[in-house]
Amino acid sequence: MVSIKQILKKGYGPSSSHTLGPHRAASLFHERHANAASCRVTLYGSLAATGKGHRTDVAITDALAPIPVQIVWRPDIVPEFHTNGMLFEALDEENNVSASWKIYSIGGGLLANEEGSEDSQQVYELSHITDILSYIEHEGLTFWEYVALHEDKDIWEYLQEMWEAMQHTIEDGLVAEGVIPGGLHLRSKAHQYYVRASSYKPSLQSRCLVIAYALATSERNAVGGTIVTAPTCGSSGVLPAVLYHLKKNHGFSDVEIVRAMATAALFANVIKTNASISGAEVGCQGEVGSACVMAAVAANQLFGGSPQQIEYAAEMAMEHNLGLTCDPMCGLVQIPCIERNAMAALRALDINLYAMMSDGKHIISFDKVVETMKKTGKDLPSLYKETAMGGLALLA
Repeated sequence: MVSIKQILKKGYGPSSSHTLGPHRAASLFHERHANAASCRVTLYGSLAATGKGHRTDVAITDALAPIPVQIVWRPDIVPEFHTNGMLFEALDEENNVSASWKIYSIGGGLLANEEGSEDSQQVYELSHITDILSYIEHEGLTFWEYVALHEDKDIWEYLQEMWEAMQHTIEDGLVAEGVIPGGLHLRSKAHQYYVRASSYKPSLQSRCLVIAYALATSERNAVGGTIVTAPTCGSSGVLPAVLYHLKKNHGFSDVEIVRAMATAALFANVIKTNASISGAEVGCQGEVGSACVMAAVAANQLFGGSPQQIEYAAEMAMEHNLGLTCDPMCGLVQIPCIERNAMAALRALDINLYAMMSDGKHIISFDKVVETMKKTGKDLPSLYKETAMGGLALLA
């Protein structure tokens, strides 16, 4: 597996696969062909189907500026390697193609071609939680210590930077108000929910605040604000909401939280390696489902869960998100995405409690559920994989 830095990255919304990835691809193409008279960019599959709602064309045009850009939309062509395909072409003054590059946005802002990911440097020799769990049990380690053994020495500074960015996004989102752009006329609710939470009894107030925290990040993502992929832009509200809640309401330190982030990212890395975190490929189970896994294992570690209990929390979080579709209205990362982040944050905390009450023993392993998630995603009709052609998308 590659570094967990590929899971947690600062970027801007609304979508890691449809905005962040294409922007990065266009920037790379611009660096290589800055003297092109113009560029033609053909978008395939899901990128073409919901690219306008995700501002894919804007992201690409901005990255290639001041070179003139022609965007060609081909939702009818779905590449076999990955649905989020892009063909970049550099054109001369006579509109002849001088260079071309086909690349895919595979989720989380990552790029890949048929030969592999843009960052193929292997950091971890083990890529399944069952194997990692066996190793750390033998060595007497924790999951976060396993991460420390394999990552560069700057990993803790890096994760601290990501944690600080998460907190800033929540705090910005809690005071933001107004209508979220895109045409659905959806108002931001984080501030309203944050204020209303104070009227509830303490037993309910903390859960209401978790909702507000998740909305804060998800709404900032929807307006194109800065977020941290966890593991994607569309699911970026889940992990920060749970961690912010645990810091504010339970007093966990930044050091403890950063270690929990390492474990969370390790589990998401396993999902990305063995299945997918791309909604366009496997549905929202790969995005919000993976984010729920991250939040559940982070919470469980913070509350003193054993490695077995942490693995159980991860298994439950993915198991109970199996089959989750990606069918956003108007192709926007708003409905049901924003609300779904809040529900997943609450679910992650409940899963933590369930796992903590157990002895960590259970029948289905996390790895088996990840394998099932991949198969389920492949079986989902394309209507429910970020194409805006089925499900809730039809209500727009």
